[in-house]
Amino acid sequence: MKRFTVPCDFNETKHPFHVYVGEPHKNHHPLKYQASWLAEIRGGTVPQEVLDSFERLHKIALENKVSFEDLCVYAMGTAASESEESGTNEQQ
Repeated sequence: MKRFTVPCDFNETKHPFHVYVGEPHKNHHPLKYQASWLAEIRGGTVPQEVLDSFERLHKIALENKVSFEDLCVYAMGTAASESEESGTNEQQ
């Protein structure tokens, strides 16, 4: 299981929040339960673009029969590297 920090919305203010990624069920969104918990217990929301990104990675992992967890690590590492190269490294 890997931990990622994503910006989540709490009363129109973004705060970093940890999400954990493993190997989700093929028919469930990879952040389904965490997003529900965040909304119901903490009153926050995971932005749709974050949910969409994890969902796309999950679909790619299933189609290519690779580890979702490993693909997320690779994708996030690649995105961070590209941000650093372009000088737009945002801290989340």
